[in-house]
Amino acid sequence: MMNKQLLLFDVTPYERKSRMSQLVSVSFWKLAAERAAKTAAQTAVALIGAEAFDVVSYDWGQLASVSAGAAVVSLLTSVASADIGPKKGDPSLV
Repeated sequence: MMNKQLLLFDVTPYERKSRMSQLVSVSFWKLAAERAAKTAAQTAVALIGAEAFDVVSYDWGQLASVSAGAAVVSLLTSVASADIGPKKGDPSLV
């Protein structure tokens, strides 16, 4: 028999409502947007690299596409971790 505390998706209706209220708060989305913007900027810097960078011939569309994809992944991670960290309703895991 499995311990009830170990079931991740076995939540009460109150817990489900509490989590949804956290996801619609303005502060949660401000923090999540800040993390997504930082992730996009970090991805852009990593793609550009520190060595020879030719501004004229660089594929800016690819840079924007990959950075936007990283930002979306960051937002999804924030939503997934909304109820896990020490501060409930905060998109951080720590």
